[in-house]
Amino acid sequence: MSYELNGSTFEHDEEGYITDMSIWSKELADLIANEEEIAMTDEHWEVVNFLRNYYDEYQVAPAIRVLVKAIKKSFGPEKGNNKYLYELFPYGPAKQACKIAGLPKPTGCV
Repeated sequence: MSYELNGSTFEHDEEGYITDMSIWSKELADLIANEEEIAMTDEHWEVVNFLRNYYDEYQVAPAIRVLVKAIKKSFGPEKGNNKYLYELFPYGPAKQACKIAGLPKPTGCV
């Protein structure tokens, strides 16, 4: 299973998570978001970039509770809450945003 972008093939698992994080790019993220039926906005990118930085620091993709807490700490309560994050990523902020960010599936996500 793979994504096709500019004549290149990018492998992903059965749930759509890319198998090699080093191939991630903004263009690939847009393609994955499109497959997830998400039109990326600055707010989406804010979460995706936050997740990539979080992963760089901790080497783990945060589950939803940890993500909400970390975003609240960085961006304040108006963005660090379930309602806001689910509006951006309706099929699960941790799962969907991590997929778009090119990260592995968060631990604890079904």
